Amino acid sequence: MSWIILSILSALFLGFYDLAKKHALRENAVFPVLFFGIVTSACVWLPFVIWSHWSPESYPAADFLITPIGLRAHGLLFFKSTLVAGSWIFGYFALKHLPLSIAGPIRATSPLWTILLATCLMGESPNNWQWLGIAIVLASFYAFSFVGKKEGIHFHRDKWVGYMIVATVIGACSAIYDKYLLQTVGLRPADVQAWFSIYLVPAMAPFYLLWLKGAWPRGTFHWRWSIPLIGCCLLIADFLYFTAITQDDALISVISPVRRTSVVITFLGGIYLHGEKNVRIKAICIGALLIGITLLKLKSG
Repeated sequence: MSWIILSILSALFLGFYDLAKKHALRENAVFPVLFFGIVTSACVWLPFVIWSHWSPESYPAADFLITPIGLRAHGLLFFKSTLVAGSWIFGYFALKHLPLSIAGPIRATSPLWTILLATCLMGESPNNWQWLGIAIVLASFYAFSFVGKKEGIHFHRDKWVGYMIVATVIGACSAIYDKYLLQTVGLRPADVQAWFSIYLVPAMAPFYLLWLKGAWPRGTFHWRWSIPLIGCCLLIADFLYFTAITQDDALISVISPVRRTSVVITFLGGIYLHGEKNVRIKAICIGALLIGITLLKLKSG
């Protein structure tokens, strides 16, 4: 299967991932939903980690073999898990309280924050196309603030918008850290995905246990089929993504913006499953946002 088809399928499952989260969180406690979704991902990866350790010669896909790594690498991956856990905590709380058609586009601005962080922390310099993309993304974000006002959401003082922005910025930090792990440390994508999925369980367990102990208002927890679906959709999306980027002719500058089209699935799901409003103006904003994200991925010639 070609890398562009794999990228489109990855975007599709990322959209399903957001829809599953919204369904699971509706009138539900956040921490158990997040914790059991994480446990699902870890349970899927754990047999493959064991298989890779005990019988690597019989493992069916060499690119996704989990190889032995040192104690320092395990520590670095546990830190990645804490970053992702922090991003997801803020993101899940925000998604519970915001319309999908608002939360999804905010989250989709992560390439903007990644470029800004790379510029500030790693000395990278955006080219003219990327600066244009930054301007379009910011303008789209500003336009969404006016749409939000029609639905009673004031971007400059709404707590849940702030939570989603924090989640997105932490997610961008995680993306920068991924670059460090994969390029500087030299870890393989399968090792990163497998171990960070497993380490998310101990990273999130204290919050879940504190929730059980009533450290903050607990809310009511309802088990739903969409909870394990959260973990499964994310694993499939990431597996398709890593499969795409391992192909020799794959272009990461194309794959990344294609994956961001998952916001379209989120947008349509918000309309048809949750009856969200202001469809036309949101569609225009999302279209502009996707153009800006595409420009962010362009390299100077």
